Amino acid sequence: MLSSLIWILLAGYFAGQVAYRLKAPALVGMVLAGIGLGPQVANLLDADMLAAADSFRTLAVTVILMKAGLGLDRDKLAQQGTVALRLGFLPAACEAIVVALAAVWLFQFSWATGLLLGCVLGAESPAVIVPGMLRLKSLGWGVKKGIPDAILTGSALSDVLLLLVFSLLLAFLSQGARPALPGGIELNPLLLLPLQVALQIGLGVALGWLTARLLVCVLTRRRWTQNTVQETLVAASWALLLVVVAERVPVFSGYLAVMAAGFFLIERDLPLARQLRRGFNSLWIVAEILLFVLLGASIQLDVLGHVLWVGLGVLALGTLVGRSLGWYLATLGSNWTRSERMFLLAGNSAKATVQAAIGAIPLAQGIEGGETILALAALSILVTAPLGAWAIPAFAPRLLARDAVDPAKVLVDAKVQLLAVVDRAISPRVLVKAAELARRCDGSIVVLPISLTAANLAALQPQIRQHLADIRYRVLATATEASEVVQIAQDARVDEIVIGKGADEAGKVSAIARMILNYSSIPVVVVE
Repeated sequence: MLSSLIWILLAGYFAGQVAYRLKAPALVGMVLAGIGLGPQVANLLDADMLAAADSFRTLAVTVILMKAGLGLDRDKLAQQGTVALRLGFLPAACEAIVVALAAVWLFQFSWATGLLLGCVLGAESPAVIVPGMLRLKSLGWGVKKGIPDAILTGSALSDVLLLLVFSLLLAFLSQGARPALPGGIELNPLLLLPLQVALQIGLGVALGWLTARLLVCVLTRRRWTQNTVQETLVAASWALLLVVVAERVPVFSGYLAVMAAGFFLIERDLPLARQLRRGFNSLWIVAEILLFVLLGASIQLDVLGHVLWVGLGVLALGTLVGRSLGWYLATLGSNWTRSERMFLLAGNSAKATVQAAIGAIPLAQGIEGGETILALAALSILVTAPLGAWAIPAFAPRLLARDAVDPAKVLVDAKVQLLAVVDRAISPRVLVKAAELARRCDGSIVVLPISLTAANLAALQPQIRQHLADIRYRVLATATEASEVVQIAQDARVDEIVIGKGADEAGKVSAIARMILNYSSIPVVVVE
């Protein structure tokens, strides 16, 4: 398994980077790398690794749902009213029904088997949608109306609904038995569905709330951790425990509990939530590679051929007819504009994670038509996951309004850059201070010599290399006036200017330092 893990991480990472440089989503390269490494092509992955793929997928989805919860905004959800709830039920339900009708017509499925296929194809992919929505929030697209928050919440709720219906239909088709009360009284599964949905959602939210309280107590009040890595490790372990317990005691939604835990952490301890956002963002870098490479390795290419064109038609009908009707009904009466409603086609259609997790179950349990269901699940992944990952950032600037970002509610990675203004007398202290500030924020430095000859600049190079050895930096051509310094700082878009105080004959701040302080709109740090 170790060699397989090396193959997955290296091939997945570099294939993702190749795709990114070709202006395609990185996950496209990762999925293709998985197909190439998998049993369909090169067969380089160990059988034990493929057998453990479901566990790795569970871990990755847990990470991304915790990220989603930590990025939700209560005010924006309250602003949307019932739109987020309707997005959680209507689009998925309408798509499942249209897919079921198409399957009965095209594949001669029974109504129950058609609905089973509808549940598989109607589920949305958190692995594609969550990163896309969080990126939009960090850039400000649609945040004023809370559109990314509504899509995130609706996606989680729709998966809860469809997975419940899927499990009921699977039990009905494989056994034909109905749950019974003592005394032999049979219960209709469809009548039990509303109760099960309410139980799954209610207990999931309640356990998420309890988990958030526990994490705040352990990580903040009792201080059982000393750094962000430890805090992330504890939070991720508790989140994964929720998912594992939910799989073994299926009375609540583990994934919804994880997302709710992140949401309630924001409400109870915003500084802790900010730290965990950064930690889970780092975890996702590895989890994403594992998720999509193993996803590609699990796709069975040999079962796609005989349903390719019919399958594409079923996917198109489900999305363009069923899901579009659901989107219209979900946003009816809201303040969403026409273009914002159109964005749902790009932002709320991707399928990957759930299809990979449940697509093969009907075939494994001997359901008639299981092979076709598996083939269509694989086809939906290959078609909609890359399209969704590309369409979210591509169409957001065209269809959504851009507003100010609230950095307290989402991780914003800002590249900090400092301008170090150096001369012969003060340069060592300026370089030391600039290096200290850059290390605190993992920033970079632009070194600007001022009023130095070529010989003096050459003599300064060893000091620059010594003090900035572990920091990314670049050296500009020398400047001579304060106005040049301010203009260069603005052109380079630096965040702070670090200058030496210097001194005139009266021991006051030098003239050039005073002018920079007077005319710069960028913050200035003056070194004694």
